[in-house]
Amino acid sequence: VQLQASGGGLVQAGASLGLSCEASGGTVSDYSMGWFRQAPGKEREYVGVIRWRSGTYYGNSVKGRFTISRDNAKNTVYLQMNSLKPDDTAVYYCAATSRTAILSTLLTPGGYESWGQGTLVTVSS
Repeated sequence: VQLQASGGGLVQAGASLGLSCEASGGTVSDYSMGWFRQAPGKEREYVGVIRWRSGTYYGNSVKGRFTISRDNAKNTVYLQMNSLKPDDTAVYYCAATSRTAILSTLLTPGGYESWGQGTLVTVSS
């Protein structure tokens, strides 16, 4: 599956922003779809995942502020980000895995086979 992330931009702290991850060559409902982010000089960080059957799970740093959803008709996964903070500044990546995996595997970049190109989110203070 090929993934195309979009929607990044520059926003002020406290604002909201929505990212999209459009899939081709596969159906998002057949995959567990994860979101990760990477800030300059830092390792790639888990943001959240929507599992192929059901259930969304989030990293502690975004829990309660970010929401992942899926539109099967549009073959797209979304990341809605609210109450953004300067610490949320990063390149955001979507990823997909067709493997049946335990949740702990889905929290790491190695748990995914396919990656989008990333979209930059900058949050100013």
